[in-house]
Amino acid sequence: MTFWRQAGLNYVKYSSIAARVLRQSLKPQFRAEAAKREESSIKFQPWKDGKAVKPQA
Repeated sequence: MTFWRQAGLNYVKYSSIAARVLRQSLKPQFRAEAAKREESSIKFQPWKDGKAVKPQA
């Protein structure tokens, strides 16, 4: 069993923590560019009867 599972983390949480620590360890000239990659977005798509449906506005 991997150590991150033994610690009670899933892979997404583990990789997020590792990426944040890596960005913090960069030299200042590289840190600003890496901080831009820290932002992420998620899109939720509702499905019904096996097909994507448009969200109700």
